[in-house]
Amino acid sequence: MFLEFYKLREQPFGVTPDPRFLYLGQTHREGLASLFYGIETGRGFLALVAEPGMGKTTLLFQLMERLRRSARTVLLSQTQCDSRELLRYLLGSLGLDHYGQDVVVMLEKLNESLAREMSAGRRFILIIDEAQNLDNSVLETVRLLSDFETPRAKMLQIILAGQPRLAQKLASPDLLQLRQRIAIFSRLDPFTPVEAARYINHRLRAAGYNGGELFTAGALEGIAVKSQGIPRNINNLCFSSLSLGYAQSRKRIDSRIVDEVVADLDMDALGRNPRVSQPPVPRASPRTLQFSSPTKVKSEFRHRALGALAVAAVLTLVGLFSFSSALRPVSTSQDTPEAIESTVAPADLESSGLASEPSAVGTDLPSQDEAVEQSRPENGPEEDFTVVVYPKQTVRQISLRYLGRFDSKIVEQIRQLNPGITDLNDLQIGQQIQLPRRSHKLDSASSATDARARSKAASTKDP
Repeated sequence: MFLEFYKLREQPFGVTPDPRFLYLGQTHREGLASLFYGIETGRGFLALVAEPGMGKTTLLFQLMERLRRSARTVLLSQTQCDSRELLRYLLGSLGLDHYGQDVVVMLEKLNESLAREMSAGRRFILIIDEAQNLDNSVLETVRLLSDFETPRAKMLQIILAGQPRLAQKLASPDLLQLRQRIAIFSRLDPFTPVEAARYINHRLRAAGYNGGELFTAGALEGIAVKSQGIPRNINNLCFSSLSLGYAQSRKRIDSRIVDEVVADLDMDALGRNPRVSQPPVPRASPRTLQFSSPTKVKSEFRHRALGALAVAAVLTLVGLFSFSSALRPVSTSQDTPEAIESTVAPADLESSGLASEPSAVGTDLPSQDEAVEQSRPENGPEEDFTVVVYPKQTVRQISLRYLGRFDSKIVEQIRQLNPGITDLNDLQIGQQIQLPRRSHKLDSASSATDARARSKAASTKDP
């Protein structure tokens, strides 16, 4: 605690409205004098208006202290109430019973209490602080309280104190009668820089400080500017400056300490600081999908749907290819070299160079008869044409599929049309082969018939 460090008897910049620490600037002095004069002259209604933090409550306590011996004073600050509750607060402050009683009974008790005070030669002063919170109907009840009077004097005097909103209410047409009864209207203004410095030193002396200037001239000037001359702001800045000076073991408070305190108490700067004003954005959990807007939701779902369709299409194509490969017929005895020999004359095979290379036929392809029946075109092309080699296709398969026959003549024609192909037994996938034209489809049929006959004859031979 900095009290002992700075040789202070008590806290000089507290938050309670202690009248001992009241410093009377120009408007504060005028306001206090106006209120005291209005009460001494029995003017009935008085009003005091000030911005928050200007010290109006402290001024009211100072007024009550001056009137303590000559008047009965009651201060009401609970203004969030209706007319009945206001009367209950008033009677409770006077020590009168008010439980379960209606408004008429409470007014009668109040009248009796006022009469006793007048008989004793004392004034009765009702001070309502924060009066800007009262509804118009409650303010009208307050106006009716001023009707307690005798032909010669007012039995009750009322002071309405509040923020500028009170003046706005009193200016409304609904409260015309109340505004006409207010005889004195006072207001409090912020301190000037000179008054702010005197205010600080006054509170230090009231708290028991007897040393030299505790705040430097630069510090006093900075506090006056940053506080805008409002006593409550001055108290906060001074308290924080003394606390920081004590933490740094500084016997005097200079402008650097004040500047640091101002930066710490700057609510606007804190509001602009993204680290304070904006909470940290939580990182999305791996199990949580976060979207920033409905548009983004639709877009992301659209992309996901398109991606799923693309994957499904690829899987479908792969499945169809695998299915077609699985359906390809298994090789039979007719796909052996013996079957080829039964289809093509040995002399022709020898001349074509295919007889010694049975691998060119393949072991897993359909027979010649099946190929002729299933793959033979109805009408052959009228001119040479080009085909593309598919996986595992041979010259024999290509000839049977597109020409309907396979013999040495066809092999020779394919060689002539494809001089760039040196080995017909070695075909590449995607390779293009030019095939001869077919003018008569009956040629293929007769070739197939001859092939069946030779195949049958070969099968009846003794092994």
